[in-house]
Amino acid sequence: MKMKMLLFLLLLGIVGPHCTSARTHSLKYFDTASSGVPNFPEFVMVGLVDEVEITHYDSNTKRAQPKQDWMKNIKVEDPQYWKRETQIYQSNQQIYKGNIETLKQRFNQTGGVHIVQRMYGCDWDDETDEVKGYQHFGFDGEDFLILDLETETWIAPRREALLTKQRWENKGLMAQKKNYLTKLCPEYLKKYVNLGRSSLMRTDIPSVSLLQKSPSSPVSCHATGFYPDRAAMFWSRDGEELHHDNVGHGEILPNHDGSFQMSVDLDVSSFPAEHWGKYRCVFQLSGVKEDQVIELGSAVIRTNRGNPLPLPLIIGAAVAALLLLLAVIGFLVYRKRNDKKNTPSPASSAELTPLEVKH
Repeated sequence: MKMKMLLFLLLLGIVGPHCTSARTHSLKYFDTASSGVPNFPEFVMVGLVDEVEITHYDSNTKRAQPKQDWMKNIKVEDPQYWKRETQIYQSNQQIYKGNIETLKQRFNQTGGVHIVQRMYGCDWDDETDEVKGYQHFGFDGEDFLILDLETETWIAPRREALLTKQRWENKGLMAQKKNYLTKLCPEYLKKYVNLGRSSLMRTDIPSVSLLQKSPSSPVSCHATGFYPDRAAMFWSRDGEELHHDNVGHGEILPNHDGSFQMSVDLDVSSFPAEHWGKYRCVFQLSGVKEDQVIELGSAVIRTNRGNPLPLPLIIGAAVAALLLLLAVIGFLVYRKRNDKKNTPSPASSAELTPLEVKH
């Protein structure tokens, strides 16, 4: 996974019927430390279970806080949980502050805007009990170090990371890292899933609509409010799925309420309007037998001309969601402004301090 893939564009959703099913769960943490960014916390941490934010910390509040009501219940069995989390994040905040200075020295830079980000966590299949751990570091929007747990080595895409790679591959640090990602992380993931089971193990049926900005624009089939994120959406003609150039597939993206949204576009300018009845948008959700199907027709398309698109609602939800995961997109928003002006120097003797892990 590339660090650039951490950008999320977020919209809104609705709630539907619930049921449970086997699935792969994930626990991810995003740490973002910044230097030279005005009006932005120098350190932000966001924790997510199944892409739903569960905990948040930033250098302004200096406190780890639950973002879901069910996460507050963890104090029943672990009264010191939030105090311990706060202490870890406060410690990492100081470590990141030193690491940014180290990286600036490593890249022969003094001022400007700089972002260091770490993404780490684990996936757990609740049917096979298979576990996968991962950890990535990025600097100024580019991959810096990527952990390969199978070989117990660090991948260094940039020469400035080679010194850290060599020092972090010692047996003690690697054993600690592997123990957390393959044992402790899955243990806490299972605990979180159990706490939020009624929410995380639900199935929400989405609202599916056809949208078009103007007569010359593609028709977008948009589904929002579904859960989980294992879904497929496509255009078909006479029952056959289309894979032509006039079809554009969007990614599955999270909504502000923990559900998901996606869309698939169809360029209708390539065929006459009398053929529209042959085209259908199909949405499929894992665990739901019946597909949602909409036939292409002018009467059901929502446009700026007849039925205005709910732009204020969409924009409002997008802003709220972007604030929710600002830590995730920070390094892309404030990318290094002087890449072309500074030529990176060979790796210096400056070293990065290993960060603490949760729990």
